[in-house]
Amino acid sequence: MSQQSTPADAADLTADFGRPPDFAQLLPEFQRLCEVIAKLRSPDGCPWDRQQTLASIKPYTLEETYELLEAIDSDDNSAIQEELGDVLLQVILDSQISSDEGRFELVDVVRQIADKMVRRHPHVFGDETAATTDDVKKHWHAAKNAEKSERTSKLDGIPKDLPQLARTYRIAARAASVGYDFPDRRMLFDKLNEEITELAEELFHDGQIPHVPAGITAERIPDEPIDDPGLKQRVESELGDVLFVVGNIARRWGINPEEALRKSNAKFSRRFKAIEAAMKQQDVTMEDASLAQMEDAYQQAKSKE
Repeated sequence: MSQQSTPADAADLTADFGRPPDFAQLLPEFQRLCEVIAKLRSPDGCPWDRQQTLASIKPYTLEETYELLEAIDSDDNSAIQEELGDVLLQVILDSQISSDEGRFELVDVVRQIADKMVRRHPHVFGDETAATTDDVKKHWHAAKNAEKSERTSKLDGIPKDLPQLARTYRIAARAASVGYDFPDRRMLFDKLNEEITELAEELFHDGQIPHVPAGITAERIPDEPIDDPGLKQRVESELGDVLFVVGNIARRWGINPEEALRKSNAKFSRRFKAIEAAMKQQDVTMEDASLAQMEDAYQQAKSKE
């Protein structure tokens, strides 16, 4: 049975905010976990674990992070606990690999992050004050800039492997931090229309977007691939500009675009699976089902949600 949290539960817990764990219980368990990972990497341990490198383990780290996000979305405490454990496993395994390769130790990782959190919160651990979250951000960025003095651009340090919508958010936010941003966020919709127009100029001969109402009764027209490499490159560029503006719209309204898209993907997946279930109930294969049947099942799933 999964454990679900509620707003009432959260309110009852506020009195306990900021209390560290019981170290008498935590430290033996943490030591045990570190010893388990070390044993797996030892000569008489697990062949698979012994073969792993920082590079080979990267996909698992990413996968576990997304599984944690999914568990948080489900608000299932049991699942969140399990996935946090899997993420912690990645941290300890990466640190053990690094120790085995003579790079650094887990204790260095823990010490460094603790020192960083103290430095970046001078309003908590120092003499500075912060009355608002904006004040907190100023302290954080000031400390971060001091740490990263070797950087020559405001855009340095944004991970290249971030999902690109998330990277759009970060790039635009860095630019905005020095004032390079539209003074009125509503202007972004004018910019979006401009970019869509430029995309249409590449996709349609007359540059006009055909008015084709969305529906399920029209004749199906097969998609035609773009055979011209130059045209394909221009369309890709213009489509990228559209997505960049969409990411900026999300940023200016305080929405995480990656999170928004992830939730839309999950929503569509739920509803599509409802279509599959409905067709199975009607003893109709998905390949034989009509678009009208599938759309009806989709709308029923949507109405239930």
